[in-house]
Amino acid sequence: MSNALDQYIKLYEENRDIICSNSAGRLNAVREEALEALRGKSLPDKSCEGYEKTSIDEMFAPDYGVNITRVNIPVDVAASFRCDVPALSTMMGLVINDSFHPTSMLESKLPDGVYFGSLRCGAELYPALMEKYYAKIAPMGEASVALNTMLAQDGVMIYVPRGARLERPLQLVNIFSSPVPVAAFRRMLIIVEEEAELQLLVCDHTQDGENAYLASQIVEVFVGATAKFEACSIEESSAKTSRYSRLFVRQEGHSLFSFNSTTLTCGTTRNDFEVELTGEHSDTRLVGMVIGSDKMHIDNNSDIRHLSPRCKSDQLFKYVLDDESTGAFEGSILVAPGAQFTEAYQSNRNILASTEARMHCKPQLEIYNDDVKCSHGATTGQLNNDALFYMRSRGIPEAEARTMLMQAFMVDVIDNVHIVGLRERLLHLVDRRFSGTLGDCATCRSKDTHTNC
Repeated sequence: MSNALDQYIKLYEENRDIICSNSAGRLNAVREEALEALRGKSLPDKSCEGYEKTSIDEMFAPDYGVNITRVNIPVDVAASFRCDVPALSTMMGLVINDSFHPTSMLESKLPDGVYFGSLRCGAELYPALMEKYYAKIAPMGEASVALNTMLAQDGVMIYVPRGARLERPLQLVNIFSSPVPVAAFRRMLIIVEEEAELQLLVCDHTQDGENAYLASQIVEVFVGATAKFEACSIEESSAKTSRYSRLFVRQEGHSLFSFNSTTLTCGTTRNDFEVELTGEHSDTRLVGMVIGSDKMHIDNNSDIRHLSPRCKSDQLFKYVLDDESTGAFEGSILVAPGAQFTEAYQSNRNILASTEARMHCKPQLEIYNDDVKCSHGATTGQLNNDALFYMRSRGIPEAEARTMLMQAFMVDVIDNVHIVGLRERLLHLVDRRFSGTLGDCATCRSKDTHTNC
């Protein structure tokens, strides 16, 4: 039986020197460890627990190109923006395929001590931070992590030192653009030290719908004591784009981690969220919103681990699936023996807007303590026929009434967004998505990029 990993292992073994020469520091230091971790392994397929609806092996099996020689692929950056989130005051950086590009004046606008830039450059500028944090919480024993670690040559590093607070959010725009099918091994390292605060908007886009793309993304996030990190991710990619994104978070005491994951358009997407609450009074808020149509497939998997007392987590994921789209949500909450007075809540609610759409949900609780408040629930149904009848009886056309009900269904997810101006823009995006008019954002552009460290 063929193994999707074989082609990537062969690629690395035949091009070690090239891969390392186009990267730096700790990224290179752990490649051989990653290679050894892959020996005898395979990527998860539908026979593996937790992956019954999404085969990662099938996702990585096609023969994608990997730009290990760092060929400069011309990109019309202005034409690539599809975020439809204009008028937000952010400090922006781009990842084109798998290389970071700061927008003009980004570095001069960052507060002293804050770094938002290339991971490759960060490995040279902050070797002690890289040694302490890079490849520490993403488990090398898992094939998808080891594969990304072995092949990632660049990515994004965000460092907010102790006590620093950014007046404006950071924005990262991931763009796929290539004349041939390509796989991008993207890596992110985010460090928010004690008493620091950060807001981040991430937009994923595919510039064209003709070529096939694969995104392998590993994100490691460290949130220090009393720090706050709020982030929102918006995916608007193509039907030929496959994405496997894994987010690993470690929180210290009295910290806040808030994350909103929104999928508007895609091909096949799998998102994993793994959060460890390691200090008392930590707070995790994880919300997700999926709008599926055509043959889109979206799979979200969460694993929240309460390891200290008096922590709280709250999860809410909502799906609206139409046409032949499919969705999956599996959520796990672990309360360790020493995590007394935990509060953990999880809710998954779904609407199937067509008879062909399918949804799989599997909430799980694993509790080793009596002094807790925990609950989970999942519902899947159709649009409220009584509400539809009421709206139609007052002259609202059926299609418009259906759209209005689906928009209203998503409001409480959008209300969890706290980045100034983004909540209104996200509501606008959802409205346009349901009405079928989601399109390019002509005003959200940057004409000047460079790649200097």
